Parts: sequence; structure tokens; C-alpha cells
Amino acid sequence: MDISIRVAGEAGQGVQSAGELLVRAFAGMGLHVFAIKSYMSRIRGGLNWFDVRIADRELFAGKGAADLLVALTPAALEVLRDQTAGGLILFDGEQADGAAAIPFTQAAKQIGSAVMANSVAAGAVFAVLGYDPQVLCELLRRQYRSKGDEVAEANAACALRGAELAGPHAGRYKAPQPAGAPASVCAGAEAIGLAAATAGVKFVTGYPMTPGTATLQYLAAMADKYGIVVEQAEDEIAAINMVCGAAYAGVPAMTATSGGGFALMAEGLSLAGICELPAVIVIAQRPGPATGLPTRTAQQDLLFALHAGHGEFARAVYAPGTHAECYELTRLALQTAHRFQTPAIVLTDQFLQDAEKNIPPLDDSPRPIDRCIVQAAEGYLRYAVTEDGVSPRAIPGGDAPVVVDSDEHGPDGHLTEDLQIHMDQQDKRMRKLRGLTADARPPSLHGPADAPALLICWGSTYGPCREAVDAMNTVGEPAAMLHFSQVWPLNAEAARAAIGRRDRLIVVEGNATGQFASMLRAAGLIGSAESCLRYDGLPFNADQIVSHVRH
Repeated sequence: MDISIRVAGEAGQGVQSAGELLVRAFAGMGLHVFAIKSYMSRIRGGLNWFDVRIADRELFAGKGAADLLVALTPAALEVLRDQTAGGLILFDGEQADGAAAIPFTQAAKQIGSAVMANSVAAGAVFAVLGYDPQVLCELLRRQYRSKGDEVAEANAACALRGAELAGPHAGRYKAPQPAGAPASVCAGAEAIGLAAATAGVKFVTGYPMTPGTATLQYLAAMADKYGIVVEQAEDEIAAINMVCGAAYAGVPAMTATSGGGFALMAEGLSLAGICELPAVIVIAQRPGPATGLPTRTAQQDLLFALHAGHGEFARAVYAPGTHAECYELTRLALQTAHRFQTPAIVLTDQFLQDAEKNIPPLDDSPRPIDRCIVQAAEGYLRYAVTEDGVSPRAIPGGDAPVVVDSDEHGPDGHLTEDLQIHMDQQDKRMRKLRGLTADARPPSLHGPADAPALLICWGSTYGPCREAVDAMNTVGEPAAMLHFSQVWPLNAEAARAAIGRRDRLIVVEGNATGQFASMLRAAGLIGSAESCLRYDGLPFNADQIVSHVRH
């Protein structure tokens, strides 16, 4: 059993505050929670909404339609009415056709302030779902205690007033009951940031760009705790070059951006490639081209991440599908970059960056990665030709100079135009792909191993595909999913074995051209396959995928 609550209104009206309040209240009760955000690119006005889905089982995605809509503006009521699945609509006002009018703002003003309307709305939601509003009141008292007892008690009173106003609709839904789910809530951006902090990243830089900014903000908040220097660069060109400089000095460093910012980083990425520096970049995708839809979600930068930068050099590209993978793969990207002395990219998107889910607490203890640094002694050669392509990496300050050059260089790091040396160095750098490929994570299979229909997905489509597969198997329609959390290099052997021979292959991805399907075809892993695509700026949901499979 699950219920989806959608709080909708203008930017600056408290939509996010109301959503966050519900998320933490429900998680604190032991319910499974999954929350997603849809917002316009503006500070005030427009139409934003915050979906909070709750259940007595683990959730991995949002739903397309809401069961309960809390409309804070007439526009929210008008636009989202048809996206409410025959359920109740609570409208902030005196009257509304087809909705229960509950004056959230007016009630908040009478008790304390209009800014407390979110507490009134949350109290009404609790009543409609048949939950004890006192649970919400206790959360509000804890949350606002730092602002004084008067503010805390006023918010609790607002919640009780909301529950009272919703009295005629109390218990309208047979809501899910607490199931012992974790109380801790995490967003994808936070998981990425925490992984970087605990892995020993000491320098973070970037230029704010939605939705990558969320990771930068989290790391800035954690800077004092983990001893991180966080620098807002003047632009993305400066950001990647500062990462390269820090890496040369031996400091684990990273940046976070979106597609437009990554475009500016392409030259610096190549610099990291030829200088063999462990530069790590988080790309939080959004729809393009150009500025596109800056606050929406997409999987449109896959091929760009694989091929950005002039020339040829090795890289690893990871695409987490869950909050746990955001944490795990960020750490792996950092370790891989240092082990192979080459760039590594974490490819996520607005959906996963912003999605909140209650999971067991992530390990927040410092556990620095191995920087794979040697001491420079007499005769040291920074770019010595080796069988595996990985040269000994030292940092300045030893007994021998550490020379790097953005031009082609010899083993000693000094510029050269000797064509044979160039070929030797290029071959050496490309040999890193052997080790990267040998270490590539295999795709994960979920569902019956012999299911005739196989959904193939990557990155954040994990959750919707998993829920779709589970739904189909529950009603006797065998299906499985194969999820890739590393998209370059591919573990082709494991993928080929998992794909096997199926009646149907359906590649699910958030772009218009089937980018991952084209990669799989180029690798000889699939031939003819269907594509299930979404590129309207909103995330997939299970119902959409099930509908495609059935038709």
C-alpha cells in the first residue's frame, strides 16, 4: 500500500518547507518515504510541487499522479487537478470547485504568521491520512526549538488547527502503517557530497549551476567538519583548472556542474588526460541544448561525458542509480582516478540529486582513499613508460623535480616533438583502459534470470524500472531488469552473459535518441532492441514503463 501526496504552489510560498516537514515526519514514524521535486527556474512565482510518497515497503521512485493534492494557489489547482488520481484536493482558500477549501494561510495568520501555513497544511494531511497529529507537533517543537518556545508552540498549534480544519475528511485514506523504516533521510546530492568528504577530498570548486549546485552546497556546509577548502570559481573553466592544479600538488579534488558547465570544462578535462591527473567531475544532468530546462531532469549527456575533450585519453564514467550507489560510486570514482591517474566522472541528474529517501545512515567517518603517491628520488621519471600505463606519481617537494606539461612530453615530463616518443606516451596512456576495463563494475540483474522481457537501464532509471519489474512479476508477467551503474568502460563479458537470449529487449533512458542503446550496439551487446524514452524534463515512473512493456 502506498500514498502519494503532492504539495503545489508558487516558489517562495513554502512548498519545499511543507514537503520537507512531511518527509521527516513520515520517516520518523517508520514509514518508507520517497520524495521528488519539480520546480521552475525562478525565485518567486511560477508553479512548483513537492511529491511525498509513503508506503509500508521500500520505495524507489515517485508516482505520475498524486493521490492527495495540497494546492496552495489557484494555478496549482487548475494545472494539477487532472493529475490527481481521483483523490482528494485540499485548497488553500475559502472555496473551490471540486476541492476541499481549507484556509491554511488565514489560519496561520490567526495563530502566529502566514509563514506557518506549511504547518497548517501538514496537520491537515496528517488528519486526512488518519495519523495522530501529535506526532507532527512533537517534530515541529524539536525543529523550531532553536527559534524559541513561542515559535515552536505556534507551529504545533498550527498543525493541530490544520488537523481540526480537515476534520470532515479525517481518515479519508487507508494510509500505510509504520514498517520500521529508517528514520534518516538522504538526498542523492548529499550522498555524493558525504562520500567525497569521507574519502578525503580536501579541495572542492565549482561555479553554481542547477542541479549540480546541491552537491557544492552540501560540501560547503561540511567544510569545517572535514577540513575542506570550498571555492566558488569565476567560471567552470577556472574550476576544472583549479582541480588540476590541486591534483598536481597531491590534494584530492573534485568539482560539480551540469551539462553547460561541463562543456566549458572540456579543455581542462583534456589537460587532466595528458598530465595524468586524478580529476573527478560530478555532472548532474538537465535537459539541453544550451540552457534548456535548467531545473528539470534528463539523461542527455552520456555520450558527451564519454567523448568530451580533444584528443584521446582514458576515463571512467559512473552512473549511480540509488542513494547508496551515489555514496559508493563517488568514493570509487575518486579511488579509480587516483589509482589510474586519469579523470573519472560521476554522471547523475536532477531527479536523483534532489530525490529524498530514508535509508540506513551512511558512514560519515573519515576514510581517506589511497592517493597512490610515491616519493620522488634521484632519477625520477613522472611519465615513465610502463606495461599497465600507470607511471609512478610523485608530488612536488621530494628529492627530484616533478615536471608536467600540457604539450606532449617525454618520460621526464619535458616538452617534446619527437613523434616516436609521442606514440610511446599515447600508447602508455591508452593502456590504462585495460585496467579500467578489468575493474569495470558488472551490471546488476533484478528479477527472474530467465524472464523473456528484459529492461536495460542505466543511472537514475534504476528505481522506476525496478518498481515496474516488481509490479509485472506480481501479476504473473515475467520481466527482469539489467542496470548499469558504470557506463564506461563497459563490463561487456558480464553484460553479454546477463542479456543472453530474450524475446524482448527494452532500453529505458531519459533522452530522445537512445544514447545508451547506441553504445550497447556499438559494443556488440545488443542488436535490435526497443527504446522506452522520456525527454519532457520529468522523471520516469513505474506505470509509464509497465504501459510501454504491455503495449
